[in-house]
Amino acid sequence: MIELSLVKQHLRVDHDDEDVLIQGYIDGALAHVEQHCDRELVTVDPVLPEQMGLTKDVIQAVLLLVGHWYSNREAVMIGSNGVSATEVPLAYERLLWYRKRF
Repeated sequence: MIELSLVKQHLRVDHDDEDVLIQGYIDGALAHVEQHCDRELVTVDPVLPEQMGLTKDVIQAVLLLVGHWYSNREAVMIGSNGVSATEVPLAYERLLWYRKRF
């Protein structure tokens, strides 16, 4: 659905050592987007209300999510002082918000 080569370009990865890991992130991100929006992603024009096309903004959301997972293996970052913890914001939610079914 989304090519590994596109995601690796987004991540600036030019080796094959982590292809299995990155593909897992892609698969997980696509599943997460479907769950978040309560819609099935399709590569053709959606014909049913429960379908959503794989448009440029949806692809960007997947790239952001994969990039987040690749760079931040945990949901919380510990500050350089070793004390303060900050939740990592996820911009993909903004890209997908209007596609969500309520």
